Amino acid sequence: MPKRTDIKSILIIGAGPIIIGQACEFDYSGTQATRALKEEGYRVILVNSNPATIMTDPDLADATYIEPLTIEYVTAIIEKEHPDAILPTVGGQTALNLTMDLHKEEILEKFNVQLIGAQIDAIDKAEDRERFKKAMNEVGIDTAKGGFVHNWEEAKSLLEAMQFPVIIRPSFTMGGTGGSVAYNGDEFQELIENGLNASPTTEVLMEESLLGWKEFEMEVVRDNVDNAIIICSIENIDPMGIHTGDSVTVAPAMTLSDKEYQQMRNWSIQCLRTIGVETGGSNVQFAVNPEDGRMIVIEMNPRVSRSSALASKATGFPIAKIAAKLAVGYTLDELPNDITGKTLAAFEPTIDYIVTKVPRFDFEKFPSASGHLGVQMQSVGEVMSIGRTFRESLQKAFRSLEVGLDGLEPKPLADGDEDVSRARSLDMSTLRFGTAFRLLKVRQAFMEGKSVEEIYSITKIDPWFLNQIKLLVDIRKTLSLRELKENGFSDKQIGRLWNKTELEIRDLRKKENIIPSFKVVDTCAAEFEAQTPYCYSTYDEENEVEPLVGKKIIILGGGPNRIGQGIEFDYCCVQAVFGLQDLDYKTIMVNCNPETVSTDFDLCDRLYFEPVTFEDVLNIVEFEKPDGVLVQFGGQTPLKIAQALSDAGVTIIGTSPENIDLAEDREKFGDILDKLNVICPEYGTGRTLDEVVSIAEKIGFPVLARPSYVLGGRAMEIVYSKEQLIDYIARSADVTAGHPILIDEFLEDAFEFDVDALSDGETVHIGAIMQHIEEAGIHSGDSACVLPPYRITTKAMEEIIRITKSLALELKVIGLINLQFAYKDNQVYVLEVNPRASRTVPFVSKATNVPLARISAKLAVGKKLKNMDLKQWDHINHIAVKEAVLPFNKFPEESIFLSPEMKSTGEVMGISNTFGGSFRRATISAGNQFPESGRVFLSVNNQDKMNAIPLARDLHEFGFDIVATSGTALELNRNGIPTGSVFKVGEGRPNVVDGIKNGEINLVINTPLGAQSRFDEEAIGRACIQKGIMAITTLSGAEAVVRAIRSKRKIVVKSIQEYH
Repeated sequence: MPKRTDIKSILIIGAGPIIIGQACEFDYSGTQATRALKEEGYRVILVNSNPATIMTDPDLADATYIEPLTIEYVTAIIEKEHPDAILPTVGGQTALNLTMDLHKEEILEKFNVQLIGAQIDAIDKAEDRERFKKAMNEVGIDTAKGGFVHNWEEAKSLLEAMQFPVIIRPSFTMGGTGGSVAYNGDEFQELIENGLNASPTTEVLMEESLLGWKEFEMEVVRDNVDNAIIICSIENIDPMGIHTGDSVTVAPAMTLSDKEYQQMRNWSIQCLRTIGVETGGSNVQFAVNPEDGRMIVIEMNPRVSRSSALASKATGFPIAKIAAKLAVGYTLDELPNDITGKTLAAFEPTIDYIVTKVPRFDFEKFPSASGHLGVQMQSVGEVMSIGRTFRESLQKAFRSLEVGLDGLEPKPLADGDEDVSRARSLDMSTLRFGTAFRLLKVRQAFMEGKSVEEIYSITKIDPWFLNQIKLLVDIRKTLSLRELKENGFSDKQIGRLWNKTELEIRDLRKKENIIPSFKVVDTCAAEFEAQTPYCYSTYDEENEVEPLVGKKIIILGGGPNRIGQGIEFDYCCVQAVFGLQDLDYKTIMVNCNPETVSTDFDLCDRLYFEPVTFEDVLNIVEFEKPDGVLVQFGGQTPLKIAQALSDAGVTIIGTSPENIDLAEDREKFGDILDKLNVICPEYGTGRTLDEVVSIAEKIGFPVLARPSYVLGGRAMEIVYSKEQLIDYIARSADVTAGHPILIDEFLEDAFEFDVDALSDGETVHIGAIMQHIEEAGIHSGDSACVLPPYRITTKAMEEIIRITKSLALELKVIGLINLQFAYKDNQVYVLEVNPRASRTVPFVSKATNVPLARISAKLAVGKKLKNMDLKQWDHINHIAVKEAVLPFNKFPEESIFLSPEMKSTGEVMGISNTFGGSFRRATISAGNQFPESGRVFLSVNNQDKMNAIPLARDLHEFGFDIVATSGTALELNRNGIPTGSVFKVGEGRPNVVDGIKNGEINLVINTPLGAQSRFDEEAIGRACIQKGIMAITTLSGAEAVVRAIRSKRKIVVKSIQEYH
């Protein structure tokens, strides 16, 4: 059936900010769907609150709304744009839930908007676990035993018919939020109550435990005339009990018999029919009992899911793109397969290689987390790798993770290894828990002579996988160089085995002509010739690709997402591709992250799905011989190997690795600052306890202490006294072993600024100057920032511009540079300089409509700024606010007081004509609720007391009741603002925390200063998270909130295109 002509415009709902459990796989699916629908001539309207993604770029959709994903704002967009249809299946759980809400509020009916891709009843049937179970049982598909409860009484009576352990799954949540396993009656009540609170419908499914069962997924696509195809099967190496997003997974499934596979296939397709998913991609999850082969369906997602991104990248079948086209009426036999150009989308993909996905965790950021994996998702990113055998694929995946591993073996305990702290010795009993590196422990157990049977009985990992890992252990000592390479061993690993360096092994390999061949992902196991080269390396005889002809540039991607390096860098890589394509360069992308747009096969001229390591990148460079390699867009990942590549003779274009390193080297950089007459906070470095203490005393407390080699602010702390400093050094000893500790003067209460700029070596263009709302001392990735700045003198602004320009030219920057400044007592200080793409680039590009990363790539190949007519950044008439999104709901024990250590997983943007309006939008998008009335608790330090008076008066005039700690209350009452008094923590009961827990307080403004008060705040902060109350810890933040409360008027929405 041809496409529908009764629809002209389609609204796509995005997934919002990156959170644990919902990462950039939906940025990828949303981008693909938008491009597919525009190609068909529809007007595409997009709403998403996330500025870091390519999806919200002004060039992509016809109208792009960067607004909160709430009913009020989406309704305002529907009212303004009058779309004919909504596509709700490419924005993750966020989009589905929002669509259900629009239906319940009768908004869809009122504005006559239809749904395409999935209907309300099908979404409800798949998502509502009770209806799903009933539907499956009616057609004879087996599900787990159990039932639904809505309160503690129901849970108690259902428990009588069940045995522990019991799995608890809240309805309508994502990433397993609120889910748990109860092993005994004592913990059962608390876990059930947590689950009921997490579910928006206060409904929990209690199920028999499937712990130890094997877990599988099927990725299915169906069209409106009931053609259905399986894209691929995925097997989890970790058995049931660990969220599939946290499991190591393999495609295709390895351990199913043909009969089991056929049954799973039939059930998947029958499941889609029964639920009524009319078109598009769905993901069906199964469990198989290894004892008796009983198979059950666990759940299905009636939308493009995390696994769809993986299945898409694993097979080369663009699921989201095809799903979008099926949603507007096409059938599978009418759509071409883009990779072969000869076959149709109705062909099931076949693959002649093995794909492995390994998740990436950042537990060290959250000391309160146990590190045990369970039914709630905790990983922050993932890598995928492709190999000819499972062994090769697994080793490549482990070295892609960027946690200091060179393959499936633990870190070598070397001198001066910056990651020493994370290497731990093995305890066999720990194998029974899923942890981030359980497969390394399995390998260790084989090294210690344990058998496959022993390990299977503890882990329930299928013996087939265990045998493969055992093989890797057994063959290390006996194989030839070629055979080791065929099994995925890296040059570094072989070097350790043979007591040689990585480069010596490389030379040996080349002498024996052992070089990788590049194979193609073509959806058809080489039956037809691929037209879009999407490649991976392996060690066998034949190359399936030739080097690209013409002028070409390699762009190195950012590897797996993690806290401190997220999708912003992927955005920059994609923009760089666009910039080079504008100049007729061929582009080659190297990356290993399956969730992102940069690894989409039709983005660049050639994609190498490979680890971004020195060895793998150099292999590609030697094969392709490009005109240059770009390293400044992928965050730290390419920068870590830039110098080594340069030493090996690779042409690195843009800012040179030497100059990038210069900014990291304190001594050399200090000399440059002196030469340019630029002031930075006082600092010193110490290697021993006495050295560190004497430096701190010379500078004067408070100081900022941190190890010397750190990213994302790991292990940084603000120290107020000698005692606290000694305690800090004792606690961080494992992180800093053998490394100096840096001590910086801490500018308490300073304003902070961020600048992004472009330089071509002759002229400098200021991209934007942003001001942070939080004061200095909070990692810039975690603080909200405003563009243009809201409080700065012209003189200071000019000084910031002068310093930016002179530093960019002095460091010979070609491309992007980011600087951070502090301003205190009429003095501008430079805090940090990074001559590379920064995480604010996408935000700035969208706020000012100047694509900085795209231009930066052009500068790297020799274009000049003077020939480009770039708009000045301050010629905008709107205000943009970027706010960080923090994962504290996953780690409820963590301190919410932000620190120099970065903890946010994603970001949102608010844009409007006023500061209050933009801040309000950003805050709502970040998941916080604005109180319209009620009671405010105020506690401010002495420096802030005078400035707090007008704020309190405003809040009082808006009709809020005010309570404060005794000192603050006295000041406010004397200034004619009626204020009640309440106890601090530790002064008596009921104190402020009791007030928050009892729901008597609706907003908390609490500005600590000094060590003791920072400590008091923890209890208040924790109570606020549990109750979902906004807690503001800076006076500038409080001013922003007052403005936002004041800006509550009728919602007016404007697209990004209209702002520009």
